[in-house]
Amino acid sequence: MSNSGSPSSKQTLQPTESSAPTPPAANRQVKITASQDPSYFEWLPTLPWHLPLEDWPSSLLAALPRGISRHIVRFIKVDHKIFAVKEIGADFAMHEYNMLQDLREAKLPVVKAAAVVTNRFDSEGNPLPSAILTRHLQYSLPYRVVLSQQMSMQRLDRVVDALVVLLVRLHLAGFYWGDMSLSNTLFRRDAGEYAAYLVDAETGRFYNELSTGQREYDLDLGCTNIVGELMDLQAGNFISQDFDITIVGERIYERYHELWNDLTSSERIRSDELWRIGARTKRLNDLGFDVDEILIDYSDPDASYLSIRPKVVEAGHYTRKVQALTGLDVEEEQAKRIDTDIATFRKRRHLEDLPLQQVALLWMNDVYIPTIQAIPEELRRKLEPAQIFHEVLEHRWYMAEKAGHHVRTKEAVKDYIANQLPTRPDEQVVLSMPLTAITPVPSYLLD
Repeated sequence: MSNSGSPSSKQTLQPTESSAPTPPAANRQVKITASQDPSYFEWLPTLPWHLPLEDWPSSLLAALPRGISRHIVRFIKVDHKIFAVKEIGADFAMHEYNMLQDLREAKLPVVKAAAVVTNRFDSEGNPLPSAILTRHLQYSLPYRVVLSQQMSMQRLDRVVDALVVLLVRLHLAGFYWGDMSLSNTLFRRDAGEYAAYLVDAETGRFYNELSTGQREYDLDLGCTNIVGELMDLQAGNFISQDFDITIVGERIYERYHELWNDLTSSERIRSDELWRIGARTKRLNDLGFDVDEILIDYSDPDASYLSIRPKVVEAGHYTRKVQALTGLDVEEEQAKRIDTDIATFRKRRHLEDLPLQQVALLWMNDVYIPTIQAIPEELRRKLEPAQIFHEVLEHRWYMAEKAGHHVRTKEAVKDYIANQLPTRPDEQVVLSMPLTAITPVPSYLLD
């Protein structure tokens, strides 16, 4: 995979006098490289690139919680969007920009690179660091929000699983991260779990295939980083002093090897049990991974056995299935829940004879769209639509259990809107308050 963005996917702009407010003379040659989004070039030249990032006016800034970083990082509000801006050396900025583009092309969960700004100078002609801009990931939660309340084992497992799935996906694609950490990850709700997104690719690099040594070093470095970050939170009393932080690294290490072995290891089966090949493929699908082919080795000395090894090509099995059926772009666990609800809908309506695509369209018209449209406009910033739908289904289940009979989705939506959703914080743009103001986090935000 190429380590540079293709010429067709980026443009370089040197703003003229008419494209931006008159800057200092030394700043007129600032160079902006950006993805092909024409709207970017309407506002990028107007930003105060002649000022160090830490001196940018507060009118531009969005007060979002930030993780620990070696560089100056700020969130800015512009063109009705939020971007993260990081000051960094020019070579590193371009490398990270290209890595993020390549990761997105590989359909891996990362933030979107927006632009790189180089050749910056202040008003006196002194050089300033280059900057890379990335789009803020809507409905995402930084780790300081997720883990700022006393950590439970259940919450720990969810965070660990999300990080492990992210790292395994990167390694399967041949990407060496080099700096896995909580600060370099954002979390989005995924039904009852979390989905992890990479937000910093400064030290990353693609290879045709990672060696065992590369994978183990990447994993060890990540475990060390994460344990250190959690110790910092514990020192600030954001995590209970009684919680043993060291077990987090152990859990990440164990879960990584469990998932990697599930996805890549050979399995010895009896030659009269070929059904187990289909069972192995289904288990990998349930883990969220698609299988391109199964390698079968008949060379076992015992002719009654053979060895099978799957070739996993891509994660997001249910995400792709639901997108093909409904057009919805959702996280993997949300997609599993939607897939199950479509199957339940098909059975309850006795639609087994209809093609699944047609059943999915009926489900969209009769169930999903009415549910989302029922949410008042002022409450739609609380959660992304697929997460709201998941929570409505959860609420319907609890209502049915309490009532002792089936509850219609329409009834569950009404009760959910009246008694659950209004108390939730807006997550469309994550909590705009300092870290000290987000402790303790309400349990419903985390569990």
